[in-house]
Amino acid sequence: MSNGKQLGKLFGAQIKMMFREKQVWFWNLFFPIILMVIFMVIFGGGSDSEFKAKIAVVKSSANETSDMLENAIRQVPVFEWKSEQPVSQEQADKWIKDKDVDAVITLPATKEATTLEFVVNKENENGATTQAIRGILDQVVQQSNYDVANIQPTFNLDMKSVSNGSEDLSYVDFLLTGMIALAVAQGGLFGMVDMVEMRRKGLLKRLRMTPVKMGLFGVGGMMVRFVLGVVQIVILSLIGVFGFGANLHLDFPTLLVGFFIGALAFNAIGYLISSFSKSIEAYMGIANIASFLMMFLSGIFFPTSGFPEWLVPVSQVLPLTYFVNGIRDGMVYGSGIATGDFWTGIGILGVWGVVAFGLGVLIYRKGKVEVR
Repeated sequence: MSNGKQLGKLFGAQIKMMFREKQVWFWNLFFPIILMVIFMVIFGGGSDSEFKAKIAVVKSSANETSDMLENAIRQVPVFEWKSEQPVSQEQADKWIKDKDVDAVITLPATKEATTLEFVVNKENENGATTQAIRGILDQVVQQSNYDVANIQPTFNLDMKSVSNGSEDLSYVDFLLTGMIALAVAQGGLFGMVDMVEMRRKGLLKRLRMTPVKMGLFGVGGMMVRFVLGVVQIVILSLIGVFGFGANLHLDFPTLLVGFFIGALAFNAIGYLISSFSKSIEAYMGIANIASFLMMFLSGIFFPTSGFPEWLVPVSQVLPLTYFVNGIRDGMVYGSGIATGDFWTGIGILGVWGVVAFGLGVLIYRKGKVEVR
C-alpha cells in the first residue's frame, strides 16, 4: 500500500477513534462553547441593558444642604430609586441587609453638616457596582463643593482609549479569541487520551508488528487534531460574531503560523502526558490540572498585566500565554507576523513542543509504564 493510501486509512481510523470518545467532545466543543457564552453574557455585553444602580436615600431632616445634595443625586441618570421619597434609617438598613438596594445614601442632618454617609452591604463592598456608585458620588460631592464655593473648574478630564487593533476592538473580541485558543489547546491536551487506551489494550504493540509506518500514524493523528482545531475556530467564531457582535480583523498568515505551531505544541504536550499515564483516569486528571492552571494564568479571560507582580513570571512561561497572543494577533489585531514579539512567542511555543515531544518519545521507547 502506498504511503498516501496508508495515511488516508490511518487518518480515517483516528478521526473515528477521537470523535467516539465522549470526553473529547465535551472538552473540545461543548465546554468552550458553554464557557464562552457564560463569560460573554456576564462581561461581554450580552444584554443590551445599560448600567443601573438601585439606591435609597435617608433624609432625617429637610435643610438647605440636604435639599441641594438630594437634588444633585436625583440628576444622576444611572440611579434607580427604590422609593421616590426619602425613607427612615431603619427601612434603609433593612433594604441594604436584604440586598434590595445596591446602596443607601444618608444626607446631612443639619445645614452645617458636611458629610454624606454611603452604606453598602458588606458582601458587595468591593463589587464593581459599589465602586461605580462611589465614583459617581465623589463627582457629585466635588461638583457640589464647586457650586457652594462658586468656583468654575479650570481643567477637565477627557478620556479616550487606543489599541494596537482596530477602533472597534472590544472585550468580546478579546474573550472570543481567548476561548478559541483555549479550545484548540484543549484539543491537543485531551486528544491523546486514545493513546493510553491503545497501549492498555496492546494495540500499539500490535501496530508496530504490522507494515504500518508509525511515522504516518503520528502524522495522521496530527491531521485529525488540525481538523478539530479548524472546526473549533469556525464554530466559536460564528457564535461570537453572530451571537455577541464580535469584530474580527483576520490576518491569515499570522493566524496560520500561530495556529499551526500552537496546535503542534499542545499535541506534543498531550503526547507527553499519554507517555507516562497508566490509565485514562490518570491522563484526564493530569490534563485537567494543566488545562485549568493555564486557563486562569494565561490571559484567556483577563489581560495578564493585571496580575500580581509575583504571578507574572509564571504566566510568561506557560505555552498558552503565547498561543493566545498569536491567535489574537491573527484574528483581532490584524498584524503580528512582522513583529519581534510574535516570533518570540512562536519560538517559546516551539521549544515547548520540541521538549514535550522529545520527552514523550524517550519515555515511550525507554520506559515501561504499566497500564491498568
